Amino acid sequence: MARIKTTSIILIGEMKTGEDDFGRPVYTTTEQEISGVLVGEPTSDEINDVLQLHGKQLAYVIALPKGDENDWIDKEVIVFGKRFRTVGEPTQGIEANIPLDWNKKVKVVVYE
Repeated sequence: MARIKTTSIILIGEMKTGEDDFGRPVYTTTEQEISGVLVGEPTSDEINDVLQLHGKQLAYVIALPKGDENDWIDKEVIVFGKRFRTVGEPTQGIEANIPLDWNKKVKVVVYE
């Protein structure tokens, strides 16, 4: 039986590392490797929906492994060595009801 091929992507985030002299938060950029990710081609309906709602060109739909707890809303990601940005809310199914290893989908658009 053939195995489904997955890849790793990089999730770029920010972590609060302190405060400046005026009490405003200071953040450091972090990069987290997420392995076991499926990268798929969006459907024409998904492309049209994102274009109408956000005015952006949808590049990929990524499927995340079960158990992922990261924040995927409006984040930068690196997929296949190129920088993208997530758009919209991730869609998630109930882990126990999904037979494969992925239960969350995130849409990514070309980073500008």
